[in-house]
Amino acid sequence: MFKILVTGGAGFIGSNLVNKLLDLGHEVVVIDDLSSGKKEYLNPVAKFYHIDINDKKVNDIFKAESFDYVCHLAAQIDVRKSVENMTFDNQVNVLGGINILKNCHNFNVKKIIFSSSGGAAYGFPDKIPTKEHHPTYPVSPYGINKICFEKYLNYYYKVFGQKYIALRLANVYGPRQYKGGEAGVIANFTSNAIAQKKSFIYGDGLQTRDYIYVDDVVEAFVLSIQSDFIGELNVGTGIEKNLLEVVEAIEASLGSKLEIEYQEAKLGEERRSALDASLAKEKLNWEAKIDLNEGIKRTIEWASNNNFPS
Repeated sequence: MFKILVTGGAGFIGSNLVNKLLDLGHEVVVIDDLSSGKKEYLNPVAKFYHIDINDKKVNDIFKAESFDYVCHLAAQIDVRKSVENMTFDNQVNVLGGINILKNCHNFNVKKIIFSSSGGAAYGFPDKIPTKEHHPTYPVSPYGINKICFEKYLNYYYKVFGQKYIALRLANVYGPRQYKGGEAGVIANFTSNAIAQKKSFIYGDGLQTRDYIYVDDVVEAFVLSIQSDFIGELNVGTGIEKNLLEVVEAIEASLGSKLEIEYQEAKLGEERRSALDASLAKEKLNWEAKIDLNEGIKRTIEWASNNNFPS
């Protein structure tokens, strides 16, 4: 068993990952500034440091704890906010990441597993589902900064031998997403439906995404810890679903219609996206197991049994 740091461990994906790692018997430490994560999502068995990933005191935590592995999920995760404030997105997603990476190298961490973006990495790809070797030309500062940090990971591996895996995640959804302000269509539509509030579709609703359930993503992180692979891996279903299909799936699970209002499309958002995850199948023996209908059913069940924003 290992000592594992999870940055962003009070967030949506991070807190689910922490629970899984603890279930597997690992010792887990969490760094989170609680800007979007929730204290109530912190597993009390994990040791918690309330700190920003840019803070110089992160060095002291690495020195005191002697981590075997680091799962780096702390991030500014909203594409629209990255468009509004490119500088802040860079400070968190690049400079904050570099602070974590430097400490991984300085304190002999075996490997860092990074939560990158497959949905935002490829921009307007020529081929869908998209493979890892496709050129990366993101059309949002969020996507640009995720790819930028991947380059730093590769640099540290080539120059210093710091091992890494960058998991390019599709559009992740599931329990714990909507609380804490973490953006996500399924999360927002689900919580709005339960609260009997209106949901908004920006554009015509035919834009597609590759929606992947959080448990499948957590499994990819766990397998990455065990793997000798170095580089980037797509983590998705390979299936395009448009927003209207998502609405239908939520309505089918709820047994009622959603109230939808259409608004103008947002800048910096891709028209189509789906990831070819065959390399993850080859290198990690990983593949998505939970389909959209089952995932939405589980998400609604969780949301119905937990407090949601009014």
